[in-house]
Formats: sequence, C-alpha cells, structure tokens
Amino acid sequence: MREMKPTVLILCTGNACRSHLAEGILRAAAGGLVDVQSAGSKPAGYVHPLAIGVMKEIGIDISGHRSKHLGEFLQQPVETVITVCGKADQACPMFPGQVNRYHWGFDDPAHAAGTEDEKLAVFRRVRDEIKMVFEAYAAGRKDEAESRNVL
Repeated sequence: MREMKPTVLILCTGNACRSHLAEGILRAAAGGLVDVQSAGSKPAGYVHPLAIGVMKEIGIDISGHRSKHLGEFLQQPVETVITVCGKADQACPMFPGQVNRYHWGFDDPAHAAGTEDEKLAVFRRVRDEIKMVFEAYAAGRKDEAESRNVL
C-alpha cells in the first residue's frame, strides 16, 4: 500500500496572497514529497490578481487556486502547519496529526500603495522572500526523505 503524503498547510488570515505564493512555491520545490495546501482564518474569497501575475513570472501557475477557510482541514491529518502572517499564528488551531508548527512572517503585499509598478515591486519582493524560505524548507524535507530511504 502506498503511504499517503504528509500534508503541509500554509495559513494566513485572508488566504489571498502570501499563503498562495508559499503554496505554489513549496509545491514546485518539494515535487511530490508533500501535499501542499493553504487556507485562511478569515478567507478573502479570492486569490489576488497580482499574486497570480508575479507567480506566472517565475513559471508557477496559481490561477486555479481558491481562497479556503482553515476549517476545511480540521477533520484531516495535517503534519505541518506554517503560518506566514502574525494574525494567523495567533488564530491557529491544532490539527489532527499535527507534528510541526512554524511561523515565518512576511509583509502583506495586498497593503502595498502607489502605482501599479510600485505594487508589483512589493509583490515581487515578498514572492522572492517567500521563495528563499520555502525552497530552503523543501530542500531540508528532500534531504530528510533521502536519508530515511538510504538508512
């Protein structure tokens, strides 16, 4: 019987920007190693168009993502919960099977002001910060999986 992939749930308050950036990046970086999902404590009901655009720039399509409430995941095993904004960390419940919890806070690009170019610059900066952190996390997960398979 094939073992189920562990679920990594990325939480943010609105589940409109940061959590979707992180979900797309981690899914791409971790390959099929983990089941990556995202949700929010107070979902905005949409994925921010600029988040979709800046991800497309790096070859990751999140246009099919939807804004979800964290309650959708309370009845299923979640191995790791990662919060990417302060408010989600404070509102984060325990999930069945949860083993790990991390908090990596990032600025909310949805609050960026200015021209379209200035807003895009903020989205790109936050995307790149998230990319650096979540690619490092994925590399660690891959190393861990490889060491388990070798031993």
